[in-house]
Amino acid sequence: MPRKAVIERQRRLFDDFFKVDEFFVAHEQIDGNVGAAQRQLVFERGDAAAVLIFNTDRRAVVLVEQFRMPALVGRRRDDPRTTNGWITETVAGMVDAGETPEAAAIREAREETGYRPQRVELIGKFFASPGGSSERFYLYFAEVGDAERVGKGGGVDGEDISIVHLPTEELFDRLAHGAIDDVKLCLAAYWLKSRLQPVTS
Repeated sequence: MPRKAVIERQRRLFDDFFKVDEFFVAHEQIDGNVGAAQRQLVFERGDAAAVLIFNTDRRAVVLVEQFRMPALVGRRRDDPRTTNGWITETVAGMVDAGETPEAAAIREAREETGYRPQRVELIGKFFASPGGSSERFYLYFAEVGDAERVGKGGGVDGEDISIVHLPTEELFDRLAHGAIDDVKLCLAAYWLKSRLQPVTS
């Protein structure tokens, strides 16, 4: 049974595309006592949907590649001279108000890749970085064929997205060598590998 937590007060410190909320919260501790209220900052992101698309005609996953400033910042910790901010990842996007995560996954698939899945299968839902962000991902899987490619993809509203058809063998090779930067893709790749290559005793 979940332990008790009481939010005593909260306020929004930053309100733009990203949002930061301040909370003073007291919560039940491991010993059963409720501690004093502590200040906590939360990077409020809401819910997002991601989908690993598998093209059964090509035996390849359909991924997207785009420039991500946070990826550049992170890589510059290793090499301050790098200009590499591009990352290959699953299709993903925020769930709009009044939209289900499943609908968001299908919408994002069409916007970013041009594929329109008929259905999506939930792999799982998880917090992306619970130490600081409220962002929660619904991760899905979808099978498509070439016939489900109904648009050119590339994103909307100025997004600059390229589409990558990656053979499953290469995906699993990258997985084995720790060469996947996107945690959503990493989780989905393990799931897909288990589905396509079940362990036999």
